[in-house]
Amino acid sequence: MSIPSITGAILAGGQATRMGGTDKGLVAVDGTPLYLHVLARLKPQVENIIISANRNTEEYKKSGYPVFQDSIDGFKGPLAGILTILENSPTEWVLFSPCDTPLIPNNLAERLWNNRNNQPIAYADDGERAHPTLSLMNTCLITPLRNYLQGGDRKLMIFLSQQQATAVDFSDIPLAFKNINTLDECHNWNK
Repeated sequence: MSIPSITGAILAGGQATRMGGTDKGLVAVDGTPLYLHVLARLKPQVENIIISANRNTEEYKKSGYPVFQDSIDGFKGPLAGILTILENSPTEWVLFSPCDTPLIPNNLAERLWNNRNNQPIAYADDGERAHPTLSLMNTCLITPLRNYLQGGDRKLMIFLSQQQATAVDFSDIPLAFKNINTLDECHNWNK
């Protein structure tokens, strides 16, 4: 089954409260900003890249890729960034990854596409827990997602279940979903 054109999206718009407010995507891991580790993994799998960031947008623009701030005000969580990316995607399908998961699988797009059960959303599950921000979504979700957020809801898993999202099993490579939440984890990444 051939994969359609996909846009890769890096979600770097959060407040990073567990990092003391430091912009997580810009924290260096092995001398490179965290989001660039994710970008390197996404790039071979997609046709375009878009970055969702609400702060330090000039820094993210140095990557050479378009950067968008949430189209809905007030830090509505990852769904606001997802909505903005879907609204600005040049392709019908978007592969999302948070900026703090530098080891995402090199075949993430292919596995999500091939196992999506013809649903508009497929997301990774490592066998221990769901990773809803590591997902493949169709732009047909723009209106339902905007309505969901405007109704005051913010919970990503509830939205996914309302849209009959498919969980795709990645239990064979659980370490691919290891994420970085604290500055200590950044500094001790390879130790």
